[in-house]
Amino acid sequence: MHSVPAHAQTGLEIRALHADTGAPVSGVTVRISNDDIGFTSERTTNDDGRTRLAGLSTSGRYDVRAPETDTYYEAGVTGIRLRADHTRSITLLMVPVAEYELDEVVVSGANNVASVNRVNAEVSSSLAPETIENTPVEGRNFTQVLKRLPNVTPATGFFTEAPVVSINGANGLYANYLIDGMDNNENFLGGPKFELPTGMIKDITVLSSTYSAEFGRTGNGIFNVTTKSGGNDYTGEAFYLTRPGPPLDASSPFAQRDLSGNAVKNGFSRQQGGFSLGGPIVRDQTFFFVNAEHTTDFKDNLLNVPSLNINEAVDGQNHLSYLSARVDHRWSERWRSTLRANGQRVRIDRQGGGLTGGVRFASAADTQVRDGWHVALANTYTGNRWLYESNLQYSGFNWDFAQPENPDAPQVTMLAPDGSTTLGILGHPGFRFDETERTVQLQQKVRYSGSGHELLAGVDVLRADFSLAGGGNPNGNYTVRLSDAQVQALRNRQPGQTLQPEALSELPGAVEVLNYGVETRPATFGTDQVLIGAYLEDQFSPLSDLNVTAGLRWDYDSLSKGGADAGDFTNIAPRLSLNYSLGARTALRGGYGMFYDKIVYSVYSDALQFSSTAPGFRSQLQSLIDQGRLPEDTNINRVTNRGNLTANAPNPGAVPFLDGPTPDELADERASIFSNELRILNPNGYDNPLTHQFSVGVQREVDANTLLYVDLIHTRSLNQFRLRDLNAPDPFSIDPEEVEAAQSDPNRDPSDLVRTQFEADQTRPTDIFERDAAGNIRTDADGNPQFKEGVARQIVMTETAGEARYWAANVNLVKERGQDDFAYRLSYTLSRLRNNTDDINFRAEDANDFEDEWGPSVNDRTHVISSVLSYFPADRLRLTLASLLQSGQPINRVPSAEVFGTTDLNGDGRAFSNAYLGNSDRYPGESRNSDRLPWSTTFDVSVQYALPLADGRLIARADIFNVLNAENLSGFANNATQSNQIQTGPSSSRRFVQRNAGPPRQFQFGLRYAF
Repeated sequence: MHSVPAHAQTGLEIRALHADTGAPVSGVTVRISNDDIGFTSERTTNDDGRTRLAGLSTSGRYDVRAPETDTYYEAGVTGIRLRADHTRSITLLMVPVAEYELDEVVVSGANNVASVNRVNAEVSSSLAPETIENTPVEGRNFTQVLKRLPNVTPATGFFTEAPVVSINGANGLYANYLIDGMDNNENFLGGPKFELPTGMIKDITVLSSTYSAEFGRTGNGIFNVTTKSGGNDYTGEAFYLTRPGPPLDASSPFAQRDLSGNAVKNGFSRQQGGFSLGGPIVRDQTFFFVNAEHTTDFKDNLLNVPSLNINEAVDGQNHLSYLSARVDHRWSERWRSTLRANGQRVRIDRQGGGLTGGVRFASAADTQVRDGWHVALANTYTGNRWLYESNLQYSGFNWDFAQPENPDAPQVTMLAPDGSTTLGILGHPGFRFDETERTVQLQQKVRYSGSGHELLAGVDVLRADFSLAGGGNPNGNYTVRLSDAQVQALRNRQPGQTLQPEALSELPGAVEVLNYGVETRPATFGTDQVLIGAYLEDQFSPLSDLNVTAGLRWDYDSLSKGGADAGDFTNIAPRLSLNYSLGARTALRGGYGMFYDKIVYSVYSDALQFSSTAPGFRSQLQSLIDQGRLPEDTNINRVTNRGNLTANAPNPGAVPFLDGPTPDELADERASIFSNELRILNPNGYDNPLTHQFSVGVQREVDANTLLYVDLIHTRSLNQFRLRDLNAPDPFSIDPEEVEAAQSDPNRDPSDLVRTQFEADQTRPTDIFERDAAGNIRTDADGNPQFKEGVARQIVMTETAGEARYWAANVNLVKERGQDDFAYRLSYTLSRLRNNTDDINFRAEDANDFEDEWGPSVNDRTHVISSVLSYFPADRLRLTLASLLQSGQPINRVPSAEVFGTTDLNGDGRAFSNAYLGNSDRYPGESRNSDRLPWSTTFDVSVQYALPLADGRLIARADIFNVLNAENLSGFANNATQSNQIQTGPSSSRRFVQRNAGPPRQFQFGLRYAF
C-alpha cells in the first residue's frame, strides 16, 4: 500500500518522476514556498515519488522546487494558485546529472502550468483571474462568466430571477453555489445568495460529475468560488465601467434583460464603479482584502392612457451594491484562520408604465429587494498526521418581490365605461411576497494520514429559518368602472403618473365598485430546514500509479418529513473514483457516485401558503382517503394549513369605494370560497432527489502550458420534483386525424373536439358541485353552475417521483499564456438530456400521465462550442475573442386558440399562462418539446490597453457583445413564457411567432487603475 495526497481540502500533491523513464523518484527534498504570505515548508518524496501538503491557504502563489543534488538537476514549478477545497497535482520531471551536461538549471514547469489531476475522477474545470479579466463580461457579474465553463449553458427558467445557467442541462435551481467551500445558496428557490463581482474572485470552478463525498446537497453540479486575499505586497484596483446604451447599441424590437433578469428596452444604460485593496496588516502573518462595487441602471417605461390624454415617460433605476472583505491570519505554523464577510443591497425598480406602453401609474409602483450577506470564520490546524478544519458561517437573505411605493394603499383598477378597457392601475401592486432566510452552517473536518491511507471524516450541518409574508393585498383590491362624466372630469384635471386612488373620490358621482377582494390572512408563516451531512472517505494506492478514492456520505433533510410523521433517514450515498497515471503527462480516471439533493424549500412553503382548513376542503381530502387516492393513515391536520386566501365581497355593488370590509370582517368568507387550486403536504413525505453519476475520462499535458481532457458522463436521476393533481379529471385526448379532418371540412369546427371545463369537472374524483335533492347540479340566475363551499377544483401535491437521463461527451483544450503571446480555452460538448419533469411546478399534460411527458429538457442542447482566445501583441495590449455556439433549444408545440377556441383542450383548467409553471396542453399528436429552435451564435470582443502610471497600470477597455449583431432566437438566458420555446400549431406547420431574441450588439467601456 502507498500513501496518496489529501482530499478535497486545499492542498498540493507533488510527484517526482524520472524524466526519461517516468518512474517515481523517492527521497527527493521538495521546498514549497509562498513569498506572498511568508510561507515555507519542506517535504521528502516517498517510495511512490509523492509528497503532499494539506490545509494550505488559498492566498498568494506557491513555488515548488527540488534543489539540485549530485544525482538530479534542479526542478521546479512556480506561480501555483490554489482554489478552495481542491488538491492540485504538480509533477517534477527529474533530469539525471550523469546523462546531461547542462549549463543552467532545468525547470520543469512555468507560471500557471496546466496540470493533470492525478488525485481522483472529479470532472471539473476552472477559470483563473487572468481568464476572467480578459473575457468580455457584462457588468463584472460572475454569473455571466459561468457560461464559459464546460457542461454549463445559459438556462431557461420559470421566473424572472431564476438562475441564468444550467449544469448538465438540468434545472438551474438544482445547482449548488459555494464561496470558499461554504453555502451561498438562496435556499427558498435556488441560485446564488450573494452575487460576487469579479473583483473579489480568484477562481471559479464547476464540479459537474463524480466529485468527493465532502460535497453534497445536490444531484447536479457545484459552482465553487475562491475569493481573493491579501499578501505581503499591496495590490488593488479602482474602476469605472459604463454601458452607454443607445445610440451605440444596435436596435432591437424585442425587450432585453438586465442583470437581475427583468425586462428592459430602449433608454437602458448602466454606470458602475468600485475599488479593491489588499495587503498586509502584519507582514508574513495577517493580511486583508476588501472589495466594493456599485451599479446603477437607468431605464425608462412609458405610461400611455389615451383616454386620459397621458403619454409620458416613467423613469426608473436599479441600484446594486456589493461589499466584501477577507482577513487571513496565521496564529502559528500550525494554526491559521480566515474571516470573510459579504453583503449585497439590490433594489430593482418597477416604476410603472410598460416597456412599450402600460397603464400602471407610478402610485402603484414597487421595488424588488434582494439583499444577501455572509459572515464566515474558517480555522485550520495542520499537524504531522492530522488536519482539522472548523468552519462557521451565518448568513441571511431578504427577498421582497414587490415592496410597494404605497404600502398602506389599496389597489384600484379603473375600467372605462364599456367595462372592458383598463384605464389605469393605482395605489398598490396588489399582492405580497416578502421572504426572509437566516442560515447557520457549521463544518467540521478531520483528516488523518497513516498506514498507507488518507482518511477524511466530516460533518456539515446547516439550519435555515424561513418566513414568508405572502398572499393578496391586505388593504384590498378594487375594480371600479368610471362613467363618461368621471372620465371627462379626470381628463380635464390632467392627472400625471402619480395619480392616487383618493383622487377618484373627488370625481362627480359615486364610483361604481365592480369587485372588491382582500387578503383574509395577512400573516407571516414558515418553518426551518435542517440539513445534516456526514461523510467518510479513504484514499489509497494499491499500485504506484493508481489512486483509489472510496467514500460514503449520509444526508438528512428535515423537510423530507412533509406531511408524514418522520423524515427520510436512509440517504446513504457511496462514491468511488479511480485515477491511473500513464507516465508523466497522462492520467485516466473514472468514477461512480450517488448524490442526494435537498428539498427545495418553496415546495414546502407553497404547500403551506396555498392550503386551506375549510370544512369543504377537508371533506374532499377525506373522500380521496376513502377512495385510496391518499394513504389510509393520512393525517388531514398535518397535511393542511390555514394559508393565504383572498375573499371577495359577496355584494361588491354595496361596497363603499375605499371603505371596503377589513380582513377580519371577511374572515368568515374563507370557509365558503371556491378555489381553482389548493395544495397539501405529501402525507408520505418526500424522498430526496437522487442521482447516479458515472464518468470516465483522460487528461493529457500536451506541454507545460497546455492541457487536453476528454470526459464521458452519464447520470440517472430519480425522485425528481413534480406536481400531482389528486383531483384530476378523467384522461382525455384528441386524435390528430380528427383535427385534420375537422379543419378540412367546412361543416365541422375543431372546437367541437374540445372537452369543456364543465364536462371535465364532472369526472373529477371528488364532486365539486352543489346539487339538489335529485342530484342535479344547481345553477345561478345566469345558468352558471354552483360550487360547493370551500372546495377546490385541483388538489395539488408535490411528489418526488420524476426521472431524468443525461449523456454527454466533453472535449476541452486549455492553453495558458506561459511565455507565448496567446492563450485559449476551447470546449465542445455533445449531450442529450431526457426527463419526465422539468421543474418543481411541473405537471403532466393530462391526468397525471407522466410517462407521456418523456422528452428533452427545456435546457437540453445537442452541441455546445465555447472558446475564449486571448492575444497579446504587445505588453500593453490585450485582445480577446469569446464565442458561444449552441444548437437550438427545444420548442413545445401548444394548441392555438384560433383553431380550437381555447388552449385548454382537455378542460382541466390549466393553460400556458402562468410564468411560474412552464407546461400546458400540447397540440394533438405532438410530444413534449418535440421541435427545435435554430442555432445561437454569439461572438464577443474585448480590447484592453494599459499605460504605466506610478506603481501600477491605467487600463482602458472596450467590450463589444454580439459583435456580429446576430439575431439569436435560442441559447440565451430567458423566461420560458417569454421565449420562443412556446409555439402554436404542429411541428409540420413550421409556424413560428418570434417573441424574443438574444441581445443585439452592445458596447461597454471601462477605465481601471490596477497596482
